[in-house]
Amino acid sequence: MTIDRQSATLASLALTRRELMRILFVCMGNICRSPSAEGVFRHLLAAHGIDTVEVDSAGTHDYHVGDPPDRRAVAAAARRGIDLSGLRARSIEPEDFERFDLILAMDDDNLRELRGRVPAGRERSLRLVMEFADAATRRTVPDPYYGGPHGFEEVLDLLEEAAQGLLDHVRQRGP
Repeated sequence: MTIDRQSATLASLALTRRELMRILFVCMGNICRSPSAEGVFRHLLAAHGIDTVEVDSAGTHDYHVGDPPDRRAVAAAARRGIDLSGLRARSIEPEDFERFDLILAMDDDNLRELRGRVPAGRERSLRLVMEFADAATRRTVPDPYYGGPHGFEEVLDLLEEAAQGLLDHVRQRGP
């Protein structure tokens, strides 16, 4: 490969990286809400044929690293045609603050935790996921872990509402 061709290829790769939007969903343990958000948003992106968004999830704590999502979250999502089975919990890492354009917390406690870790200059990437829900009746996504199956359905309802607003945000941003 010639120098000019190599430079053009590298420039093209750099442009592609800038066009790719990266979104990280965050809850406490990364086994209920944030993997559900990841699954809901991946499902919506696929339904709309959007492949310029990278989606991931993480927890602010390392209680469940390597574990699959809670079986109740998996079952509730599956009833809506969303597959969470391949996801595994991880905790947020310092490089995530540089890698992701948006880091969306499920609640105020996790947002506060993220704000305590974010490097200077990256604070604007931190938001609550429900900020994207236009007609939200709740500001945060409640943790369903200690409740019954209805809590997981409520989480999915909220996340689907937020996902639609987030999709609109992604579309407005453009490639």
